[in-house]
Amino acid sequence: MSTPDTLAPRWPVPSAPPVHDPVLFARAMRDMRLTWRARGILAELAVGYASGEAPAIGELVALTRDERLAAEGREAFRTAVGELRSLGYLTPDATTASASGVGARLVVDLAPAEDACLIPQPYGYGTVMDGG
Repeated sequence: MSTPDTLAPRWPVPSAPPVHDPVLFARAMRDMRLTWRARGILAELAVGYASGEAPAIGELVALTRDERLAAEGREAFRTAVGELRSLGYLTPDATTASASGVGARLVVDLAPAEDACLIPQPYGYGTVMDGG
């Protein structure tokens, strides 16, 4: 009997996660401009695949409901990817883009995290440096 754990993965699992600036990654994961779903997709694409081995977004969207284990629907996934693209976290890989952009792989860019909208720390909490 085969279980999802015994099957070979469709996309290779990296032996070591790709190197990203940890501060930018943390800011991206706390960027309030993104929904939780979009942050999950960004995390998956940022650390789940070796450089150049990430699936095309179309390949992820095309997974059947059984393969996705009844996760969110295709339209929800597309909407979240649209969020990431609109803020610049995902950009088309110029080497794989077709004229229409269909099937293009998307490259993770954490630079937009520099402008992340973070929840400010409430006044009176945290480290206080008063020099005394």
